[in-house]
Amino acid sequence: MNAKEYISQARFLDARINAKIKQLDRLNTLATNATSVLSGMPHSPNRGTSKLETIIVKIVDLQEEINHDIDELVDLKRAIVTLIKQIPSDEQQAVLEKRYLNYQPWEQISVDMGYSSQHIFKIHYDALEVCDRLLKR
Repeated sequence: MNAKEYISQARFLDARINAKIKQLDRLNTLATNATSVLSGMPHSPNRGTSKLETIIVKIVDLQEEINHDIDELVDLKRAIVTLIKQIPSDEQQAVLEKRYLNYQPWEQISVDMGYSSQHIFKIHYDALEVCDRLLKR
C-alpha cells in the first residue's frame, strides 16, 4: 500500500461511519413510528418477536458497529498524524492534514495557504514521496 492509499483510508472509513449513522436514523424513525395493531382475535403464544423488537435489535447492532468503526477511525487518524508529523516540511504537513484529516477540497487548501493549485499539487506530491519513504522503513 502506498502513502496515498494509506492516508486516504480515513476518508473512506469516515464516509462508511456517516452512511451507518444515516441508516441508524432511519431505523430510529421506524422504531418511533411503529404501532401495534389491536384486534379482538386471539394470537398464537408461539408467535415470533414483534417488529419493534426486531428493529430495536438492529439499532443496537448498528450502534455497536458504528462505535467499533469510530474507534478504528480514531486509531487510524492517530497513526496518520504520527506519520505526517515525521515530515520535516511544515508546508507539506499542512497540505496533508488539510486534505486527508480535514477533507478540504484543493481549492480551499490553495486559498488557505495562499498558493496556486499547481504549487499545492507539487507540495502534495513531494509530501507523499516523503511518506512513502517513511512507510517503507
